[in-house]
Amino acid sequence: DVKMGFFTLLIRASVLALSVLGQAMDVDELARRNADFATRLYSRIASSNDDNVAVSTLGATLALATLAAGAGGATLSELLQGIGLDAMMKDGGQENVQMLLQQLREATAQIQATALFIKQDVNVEDSFRSKVKQFYNADVQNVNYANAQLAKGTINDYIRGRTGDKVKDVVQNIDAQSMATLISAAFFTGQWLDPFNVTFTQDERFYVNKYNIVQVPMMLRSGKYHLAYDPTLKVGILKLPCENGIAMLMLLPDEDVDYTYIDESMTGEVFRGWVAKLKKTKLEIQLPRFSLQQSTSLSASLSSLGIDFNTIAN
Repeated sequence: DVKMGFFTLLIRASVLALSVLGQAMDVDELARRNADFATRLYSRIASSNDDNVAVSTLGATLALATLAAGAGGATLSELLQGIGLDAMMKDGGQENVQMLLQQLREATAQIQATALFIKQDVNVEDSFRSKVKQFYNADVQNVNYANAQLAKGTINDYIRGRTGDKVKDVVQNIDAQSMATLISAAFFTGQWLDPFNVTFTQDERFYVNKYNIVQVPMMLRSGKYHLAYDPTLKVGILKLPCENGIAMLMLLPDEDVDYTYIDESMTGEVFRGWVAKLKKTKLEIQLPRFSLQQSTSLSASLSSLGIDFNTIAN
C-alpha cells in the first residue's frame, strides 16, 4: 500500500547561527523539540486518516505560539507543554524563543498564513496584536460569527490574500456560537536541487495498493543520493534535496510492512536516527509527479497531545 504523508519541521535550524541578546541560542534544542511535536502530531492525524496527509507542523507551532502569547496560567502551561516548548520558555526564555521562531519562520520557503479570528464584541489588547505580528507574522481580527456567511467569507478572503490566492476555501462551515477560530495555512512548492529531466518523464504503472493500479507521469533520474535503512521498522529512508537547504525524506517500507505501522512508530528520536544514518549512494530514482492539498481540523489531534480547546479559558 502507498500513503503519502508530509510534514514540515526544523531539522537543521542550527544553520541560522543565531545570536540573541549576546548569547548563542540553542537552536538545535528547538529543532529537536519541534521534531518531537511534528512526529507526534503527524502520527495522531495519520492514525485517524486513511488518505494522504499534508500538514505544516511549523505552521501549527506558530499558530499555537500565537495563542500562548496571549495566554496565562494553566492555559499557557497546556499550550507550551503540548508543543514541547515549556522548558525553553522558563527563566525568562520566552522572548528569546519568540525571536528564534520569528527567524525560523522568515527562513522557511513555504508561504505561511496565521490568524486568530475573535468574536466581534471581544476587545483584544494592542500589545498582543503587535507581539504576534512581530514574532509570528500573525494577525488578529474581529469577525461577526452571528452572520455565518460573512464570517466564512472574511476568513477565506484573508487566507487567499495572505497566500497569494494559493490556498482557498479553508473554512466550509461556521458555528454561530464560536468565540474564536485559529487558522494556519501553508503553501509550498519544492524546487529540486538536482532537477529531474522532463524528457525522461513518461506514464508508468503506479501501485496505490495491490487492488488499485493507475497510470501516472513517472520522473526518472540517476545520481548520488543519501540513503539509510531502519532494520527495526524495516523501512528505507531516501533524502531528496531541494533548494534553500530544504530536503524531502521519502520512506520506503519493505514489501511486507504496512505503512500504518511506520506512522504509529514514528517519533522525534526515530526521525533523528534516520537523518543520522543517511549515507550517499549512487541510485536510480523513479518518482511520480504529485501535488497534495488538504484542510484539516486539528482539534481532536491536539487534544490527544494535551491541548484541549474545550477547556482553554485564560
